[in-house]
Amino acid sequence: MRAGGWHHVAVASTFPLVPKNTFGYDVAEVERFLADARRAYAGDPATAAAFASEKIRGTAFSMRKGGYATSDVDAALERLEDAFAARERESFIARSGEHAWFSDARELASEILARLERPEGQRFRRVSALSVGYHPKDVDAFAARLKGYFRDSQPLGASDVRSVVFRSKHGGYREAQVDALLDSVVRVMLAVR
Repeated sequence: MRAGGWHHVAVASTFPLVPKNTFGYDVAEVERFLADARRAYAGDPATAAAFASEKIRGTAFSMRKGGYATSDVDAALERLEDAFAARERESFIARSGEHAWFSDARELASEILARLERPEGQRFRRVSALSVGYHPKDVDAFAARLKGYFRDSQPLGASDVRSVVFRSKHGGYREAQVDALLDSVVRVMLAVR
């Protein structure tokens, strides 16, 4: 995406509000975040260093009654992440070359695939039987889809990875480990677009 590409992924300053008795994202937090993102994208040195596509992916907002509709904000964050990822790619390629960019992406993809090749039920560490984690059957089923993407080029989009939801289970997979892998998958997907 070109430097002026922000206009193609412009994030509206307002989103639909949920009913007053329903929870949505905190309006003030969302607006502050988007204002900072706009300044960072425009090259403001005070905010540019703090913004990266990974930071956007990991952003969470407080929930407030009558807040912004979460699905609309999440969709805007996905577009924003895509814009920042494209800019990061252009910057990296300008500094280090396209070969280095794709080499890094291939290396990360190999690490992901190594994790996915582990036996079902053993792909990630488990939480204690008294704690709740992601349901291993759900995660393993999605891991099969990820393997299909990486090994056989089966269709799967970054939005599929971003929006996947797993049931909870006592003694399940550690959420932080699964989330870190999913973040890496999105990084690779955005790198090879």
